[in-house]
Amino acid sequence: MLLFPNAKINIGLNITRRLRSGYHTIESCFCPVGIHDIIEVKKSNSSNLIETGIPITCKEKDNLLLKVLNEIKIDKSYSIHLHKNIPIGSGLGGGSSDAAFLIKYLNTKKETKISKKNILEIAESIGSDCPFFIDNKIQYVTGTGNIFDEISIDIRNKYIVIYSPDEKISTSDAYQAIKPKKPNYNLKDVLENENIENWKNFIKNDFEEFALKKINSLKKIKDSLKNKGAKYISLSGSGSSVFGVFDDKKNTDYFIGHKNTYITKVIS
Repeated sequence: MLLFPNAKINIGLNITRRLRSGYHTIESCFCPVGIHDIIEVKKSNSSNLIETGIPITCKEKDNLLLKVLNEIKIDKSYSIHLHKNIPIGSGLGGGSSDAAFLIKYLNTKKETKISKKNILEIAESIGSDCPFFIDNKIQYVTGTGNIFDEISIDIRNKYIVIYSPDEKISTSDAYQAIKPKKPNYNLKDVLENENIENWKNFIKNDFEEFALKKINSLKKIKDSLKNKGAKYISLSGSGSSVFGVFDDKKNTDYFIGHKNTYITKVIS
């Protein structure tokens, strides 16, 4: 069986409060986009994980797919081959997506299916972005990334250019640099009522200032996206990727073949 976990971008990301647990509450709009990893799942005599593509350097105890295998108890053993295409540490949610897609697949193989509520609880225990990828559609996201609301924002006909530099940003470092605060504007209201050209006047990603100081190339890329006609430009998540939203596919042609650059669309 082949699975194709996809990436996501954040349109706006407000860090609103730090909890006693160490987690943070957020406000964001998550949008799934068409950059995919590939997971092959096959029955096997013993469970094992093979990884190819972009190297994954985390410790075994931190590997999200192995966490899924430990959480979803099934009678059969599976060999899992992950081919990594979504850049790691980029704020695109690739690891969380891999885990969520595997959770959903393994649930189809259980004699007694896990309820949707419990699937979301398992996903949340594995990674803060994992619950989003269970339904995998445009959502207004609050809480610790675990509260979802419908939002009327249609950018499916737009073209997204994503630049993910070689330099990565540690999530823990990014959060340590942030001072949580209440945003000046309600993100959902802005996205539903303002034209995309006006988003930059109201919407921000709280991690962007830190990322621009950390990675010199990001300002140059932002300027390039603006010069080529992007209607909205932002950092995605707490990682290092920057994206631009374009009306016209012709304006994205300049970026074809550029290193670390992807041209895609929102897919839900």
